[in-house]
Amino acid sequence: MLDVGRKYVFDFDSTLTRVEALDVLAEMTLQGKANRDQVIHEIQEITNLGIDGDISFTESLERRINLLKAHKDHLDPLVEELRQKISKSIESNKEFFEKYSEDIYVISCGFKEFIDPIVKDYNIPSERVFANTFSFDDLGNIVGFDKENVLATHNGKIECLRRLDLDGEVQVIGDGYSDYVMREAGIAHKFFAYTENVHRDKAADNADHVAPNLDEFLFVNDLPRNLSYPKNRIKILLLENVHPAAFDNLSKDGFSVELVDHSLSEKELIERIKGVHVLGIRSKTKLTSNVLDAADKLLVVGAFCIGTTQIDLEYAKKKGVVVFNAPYSNTRSVVELAVGQMIMLIRNIFPRSTELHQGQWNKTASNSKEIRGKNLGIVGYGNIGKQLSVLAEAMGMRVYYYDIEDRLAMGNAVKCETLEDLLNVSDIISLHLDDNKANINFIGEREFNQMRVGAILINLSRGFVVDIPALVTALKGGRLSGAAVDVFPEEPKTNGSFITALQGIPNVILTPHIGGSTEEAQRDIADFVPNKIMYYVNSGNTVDAVNFPNIRLPKQTNAHRFLHIHKNVPGIMAKINEVLATYEMNIAGQYLSTDSEVGYVITDIDKDYNKEVVKALKKVENTIKFRVLY
Repeated sequence: MLDVGRKYVFDFDSTLTRVEALDVLAEMTLQGKANRDQVIHEIQEITNLGIDGDISFTESLERRINLLKAHKDHLDPLVEELRQKISKSIESNKEFFEKYSEDIYVISCGFKEFIDPIVKDYNIPSERVFANTFSFDDLGNIVGFDKENVLATHNGKIECLRRLDLDGEVQVIGDGYSDYVMREAGIAHKFFAYTENVHRDKAADNADHVAPNLDEFLFVNDLPRNLSYPKNRIKILLLENVHPAAFDNLSKDGFSVELVDHSLSEKELIERIKGVHVLGIRSKTKLTSNVLDAADKLLVVGAFCIGTTQIDLEYAKKKGVVVFNAPYSNTRSVVELAVGQMIMLIRNIFPRSTELHQGQWNKTASNSKEIRGKNLGIVGYGNIGKQLSVLAEAMGMRVYYYDIEDRLAMGNAVKCETLEDLLNVSDIISLHLDDNKANINFIGEREFNQMRVGAILINLSRGFVVDIPALVTALKGGRLSGAAVDVFPEEPKTNGSFITALQGIPNVILTPHIGGSTEEAQRDIADFVPNKIMYYVNSGNTVDAVNFPNIRLPKQTNAHRFLHIHKNVPGIMAKINEVLATYEMNIAGQYLSTDSEVGYVITDIDKDYNKEVVKALKKVENTIKFRVLY
């Protein structure tokens, strides 16, 4: 049923469209002119002065038309151009305009010649469009405008709306001060500052409500809309200075994003996470059960790194919080560092560099070897181990690998049945183990004694997999001729001082956990993780989640989607479907995935249904989280 008690008054330029129409007309009419950019800039400045009320609108209009040099023949191409520049959220909510067309008015200081054909596509007839009209000379040149039109005068929108004398509550939606003054004059009841295309302080500061998009306006008024929940209301907190591209990707999709350049303590995070729907972290922020208990709205966590030991994954799952990471994005960066460190160590480059920095010239081939023909042992043959295997073989190395899982060999790599077999045969050992706690001190005194005398160790995996005191002994005792260590059992939360027993030992490369820290890797992570977050928030897709049943969903088409997360106990699907049957839901598709702890079921239904079904589904016993998407 239509809400006959309200009337909705829309501005046109920068509200219904993403642009100011006269600016677009200027770009068309001035094409090829030497002073084109200068004149367009001048027109834009005059436009803003008029919108903000800094000059009279009559003056603004006269000055712009004199600069345009436009002709009647430009209007049809202008209309076609404007059709391509409808505001994104206006275009996606066409149903609202069609359903409520009798209550929608357009009051604009633009011109009916180009506004009428645009809004006609949205079921708004010419008689509910109030705007200026052009004046033409005998040759069809645009030479002015109808100065008798009330909208050609300063604050003409106030008088226009007053003459309409609309019944019921009048709401004005626009981007400029000229829209706000209708509310200020007391002839409109509410003013929504529309900021999707441009944010004008004068309008926003005086608004009853700021609407970053039409979804927000429709949500506040409980009107038909394309999205169940406006994206600008979904709060995202990104910590630890993640790549700016992550902020850009999520912001462009309409979310409210806050960026913090450091990690937060548990106490700080408990305070900051209230009201947050999405949390983005790297390796230093600990997501504990206490933090998850305080996260009253948290839907998803994005780990902008490979490891997830900083997150209580099981507890997050029990709370219905999905976790994504970036398992592949920095693979190449880690592999390249491993290759570089092998060459530096086997050539004894760092001792020579240190000597030369100290003024000592020591040109020698002693203990300087090629990696070609050497045996490389890779411990952990996952994504990184396999790519290292390929590059090492391409450089002429013989590759051996060991993994507790059955991994297919790449190229001519040889699988070792035991770790001891690999250590016995390898000249260089490169560790690429995961963050399983079973790998604590995986390489210790016993393993060092099984290595070849003069072997080299590289650890770019986890700090806890190597017994550091045992490594120091192996280096100082001559069992190893060198080592490269990028990760440590304990690492500082912020940049600053750091102490390790490995400092000062010759032919040891120490780096501050930068294996994946390249601009390319961080950019890839900033694309990959936000995409996973957006897929889940926007559609419920959990493919590649590290702690949750994986469901790959088809595109949502003309349906509402129920997302139900529940404890995996017997009979719960029967209860869910019993509710759906009770309310006679027409199910377009249903998708279920479970693990030992939780079940995740998605049901697509027809758009028209009894909203009481939502309350009933939330009350199903053992429900963890429920939300509706459309």
